[in-house]
Amino acid sequence: MPQAAAPACALPLPTMPRVARSHAWDWVALLLLVAVDVLLNVIEPFHRFVGAGMMADLRYPMKGNTVPVWAVPIIAVIGPVTIFAVVYIRRRNAYDLHHAILGILFAVLITGVLTDAIKDAVGRPRPNFYWRCFPDGEAVYNNITTGVVCHGDPSVIKEGYKSFPSGHTSWSFAGLGFLSWYLAGKMTAFDRRGHVAKLCVVLLPLLVAALVAVSRVDDYWHHWQDVCTGGVLGLVVASVCYLQFFPAPSDEKGFWPHAHLRFVSEMVEEEESRTQRSTETAGARTSHELDALEAGSRRC
Repeated sequence: MPQAAAPACALPLPTMPRVARSHAWDWVALLLLVAVDVLLNVIEPFHRFVGAGMMADLRYPMKGNTVPVWAVPIIAVIGPVTIFAVVYIRRRNAYDLHHAILGILFAVLITGVLTDAIKDAVGRPRPNFYWRCFPDGEAVYNNITTGVVCHGDPSVIKEGYKSFPSGHTSWSFAGLGFLSWYLAGKMTAFDRRGHVAKLCVVLLPLLVAALVAVSRVDDYWHHWQDVCTGGVLGLVVASVCYLQFFPAPSDEKGFWPHAHLRFVSEMVEEEESRTQRSTETAGARTSHELDALEAGSRRC
């Protein structure tokens, strides 16, 4: 009787370095995205016309960031990666850890490139643009066009033209949105058993991202349209990147990444093929032995 195929969890899985080497070009693409994003932050954004009559909505006070720039990667990337690592320690699946890290990095970097490209192209002034342009409060306008003649710090003015969309928001929804998808898959949140507590855990990262978005409006660094667009952008990219590496959480096989499922399927097929060949060989040997015995009995 042929032996049953080994269960997926008992199969010898590839190591992390081996999985990473098989995705070498993906890591190269990530480095290119980093280079493009750095370039987009260096170039000067489009300076949209700002006239004297437009200043009513741009005179909000200059405030610091409630969520500093350096905190965004910690919230959107390092925090989720820590959760991925905990799952890896418990499950020891290199495909899952590698694809989760690769997926979230693609999500935040693609989002970052799209966000900064749109910022540079649109050039929308921030709500606190007046104080960036006129730090001493003395407004100066062109006598003909009534356009602003800024005399503030050039780097501060440059940032003043990068309101749309919100980078804090898009990054947060990209990273934490990916984490929500990941948790939904690992917790089988959509198994139709009615466990609402699972959804509360799945939605928690999105709540954190939403609070980051609200802080950008509260700090007068962004208009509400900026954060809404940034949130949608980040969440859409996160969804596409997650589904590139993992099945939908509602799928009955939504726990592991596509690559793991494909590997298990190939291993099972190989084991079944090996078992079938062994059975056929044993059958052929038995048939040969019976023929030999029959031939011997005839000679007798």
